[in-house]
Amino acid sequence: MLEGLMMDWPLVLPHFLDRGRRIWSGQKIITRTHDGTHRYTFKDWAGRVDRLAGALSRLGIKSGDRVATFGWNSYRHYEVYFAAPCMGAVLHTVNIRLFPEQIIYVFNHAEDRVAFVDASLWPLFEKIRSQLKTVEHVVVMDDVGQGIPQGALDYEKLLAAESEGFAWPKLEERQAAGLCYTSGTTGNPKGCLYSHRALMLHSLGVGSGGLPLNANDRILSIVPMFHVNAWGLPWTAPAVGAELVFPGRFMQPADLADLIAAEKVTYVGGVPTIMGGIYQALRQQPRDISALQKTTVGGSALPRPLMEGFARDFNIPLMQGWGMTELSPVGSLGYLKPHMKEWPVEAQTRQLLKAGIPLPCVEIRIVDEHGKEQPWDGESTGELECRGPWVIKSYYKNPEGDDRFHDGWFRTGDIAAIDAEGYIIIVDRAKDLVKSGGEWISSVDLENAIMGHPKVAEAAVIAVAHPKWTERPLACVVPRDASLSRQDVLEFLRGKVADWWMPDDVVFLEAVPKTSVGKFDKKVLRERYKDYVLPTA
Repeated sequence: MLEGLMMDWPLVLPHFLDRGRRIWSGQKIITRTHDGTHRYTFKDWAGRVDRLAGALSRLGIKSGDRVATFGWNSYRHYEVYFAAPCMGAVLHTVNIRLFPEQIIYVFNHAEDRVAFVDASLWPLFEKIRSQLKTVEHVVVMDDVGQGIPQGALDYEKLLAAESEGFAWPKLEERQAAGLCYTSGTTGNPKGCLYSHRALMLHSLGVGSGGLPLNANDRILSIVPMFHVNAWGLPWTAPAVGAELVFPGRFMQPADLADLIAAEKVTYVGGVPTIMGGIYQALRQQPRDISALQKTTVGGSALPRPLMEGFARDFNIPLMQGWGMTELSPVGSLGYLKPHMKEWPVEAQTRQLLKAGIPLPCVEIRIVDEHGKEQPWDGESTGELECRGPWVIKSYYKNPEGDDRFHDGWFRTGDIAAIDAEGYIIIVDRAKDLVKSGGEWISSVDLENAIMGHPKVAEAAVIAVAHPKWTERPLACVVPRDASLSRQDVLEFLRGKVADWWMPDDVVFLEAVPKTSVGKFDKKVLRERYKDYVLPTA
């Protein structure tokens, strides 16, 4: 082998910190707070990151120690995002929306030594604090203006006690930088331990693989920093020079719509429920959102009515993305290839409703139940598998999850097809498919079809036991209009889905249960309707 004559330059997050400090020093970081808006520059931010690293060192935090955060998207949380991994510790973002017993589990499983907690979340944290076995220090970030609770350290006082500058250590690119746990839909949440190399490559991939982002962009960061690394955007921003807008704890759709208008946001992304809320807020009270150019929807399938509504009413395209905590988290993004821009609008829409093409460095395949790879023909389906430099190779201290890996690939649990152009078509989660008479019905496709009805706000489809067909679909619908009937839903579906896909019944709900990350929680619905008798049974 003839070795290339290139420098062995480690891929570590301090490079992004230095880039924000030196190259993009004047770019802004903006946070909505309890008493207005906090603004400072990347240069100011980097100086405070230095001080925070000094404070962590004074608290005894060393390389490899886990540093937990329990907070909303804010400038203080953002400082921890860099101070912990850049000093060699591991940033552990704790999902505030998990059940209390799950929150306790992830703190103890990660063996966090220090926890940074937003004051507005103190009542929740205080209830579990006594059960956290390894947390030695609790640092409160005052986001309510009411002072620091007794027994906690004051974030601002810690920083004020430190001098400017910090002797940043030399890091290895494969050492751990971040830890994030899955949302725990079955069993305990599983830990994904990210390396500096993975997070750096992922951030560059996100910024160049479909969005793309640059110094002319202002990102409204509403994907939680406490889950899936906020899609990697906190690390991408200082790399490309994009400005950041954090909503803090003000996450109501009207608040987010106000921020988009007031701060001239150019990019926003979120799960369909959040983006749907923003859409309704903009419809109810028009605002000047002319700066908004780029949007991404991920976490679950993008409903066609939402895509068409943003395009029709605001001339804003919605891009669909796909990923998982195990992929750091972004795996693919959906945009049109150049030749597709000549296609009819309907064909373009169908293509954009797919989950997109994999980011650079992410490889994908689909395999049947015997592990045989299936063709990319848009019709053949199988379990979607991935591999790449930001895909995990095992779960953190959890050998029970080893069945998710084989032959160097990660098994996603998603049933999918891949078309000839390389676009992923998510059929369903394996556990959410409806098995009817030996054939599969996609709950995702049925839900999207139902949500096309103008009187439907939300729809979730689950499998219910049937004596003849094994399982049949039950549609759980949240109406916008009280006049919506079961027959209205079924008549609307005729001709839009195969006859044998038609739900055997429709039930109406006030709201579809959600998981900690805003997805439909179908395990709750399956438990609620486990003894439901269909009219066809």
